[in-house]
Amino acid sequence: MGFKDLTAFNLAMLVKQGWKFITESDSLVACIFKAHYFPSGSYLTALIGHNPSYVWQSIMRARVVVRGGARWSIRSGASISILNEPWLLNGEYISSNIQGTHFVHNFTINSLMNLYDKSWNEQVVRQVFSVDIADKILHTPLISQVDEDKIIWKAERHSRYSVRSAYRLCVSELVDSSHLWRPRYWSGIWNLKVPPKVRNLVWRMCRGCLPTRVRLLDKGVNCPTNCASCDSNHADLTHVFWIVPLLFRFGTGLVYGASFSMRFLTLVQPWMLFSRC
Repeated sequence: MGFKDLTAFNLAMLVKQGWKFITESDSLVACIFKAHYFPSGSYLTALIGHNPSYVWQSIMRARVVVRGGARWSIRSGASISILNEPWLLNGEYISSNIQGTHFVHNFTINSLMNLYDKSWNEQVVRQVFSVDIADKILHTPLISQVDEDKIIWKAERHSRYSVRSAYRLCVSELVDSSHLWRPRYWSGIWNLKVPPKVRNLVWRMCRGCLPTRVRLLDKGVNCPTNCASCDSNHADLTHVFWIVPLLFRFGTGLVYGASFSMRFLTLVQPWMLFSRC
């Protein structure tokens, strides 16, 4: 299906629902959740609440991804709260937990702007905020061509949300997927002059994805580990693809497909050995 990390894909799908709470706030589902969980705020500023449903808890867990990919496009700034909204450059936001921010708790960002020429009021900004936050605000561009305050998805050129870009964001920045990356020469497998299904099988063998009995037991499936074709009590990948074909070829005589098995093993063995280094 084009994804390798199920956790990241699940988050991307949950983010899609959270994104609809923001961009399609008039939909029936968004209105129901808003009335119950954030009647006086937005999804980005909502609290988990008392006795939340499992669905709401899941969507709230995905909010960190929304914050990582969303950014406000500013026109007047009258509808954008100064705190806890991703309106700074690169989608950063000013947390309400920062000391001194209670002075601007109920203010919108138009109070920091010179509306006659759409620029930042540097004097006010530096008076209210610390040096580092003030610098971030003053480096946030105000584009005159923007015709409305609108939240956009910064990971796409067209500014619309997509599960693909959210998945990439999760994998690259938010979800620990280091266990999926292995420094191997995988391109050598995909460049083999063999049918696609053979390349796919070789890749699965090298990644340990095939459901051998030993592998199933590792994943919690209650099954015996003995081989169904011989007396071995350890039917792992090496046994299934190396030992059993050799036994059939040299122990019981010529078996249908044995010659193909040996050619296949000759092809696969270098990558299997390389993947274990």
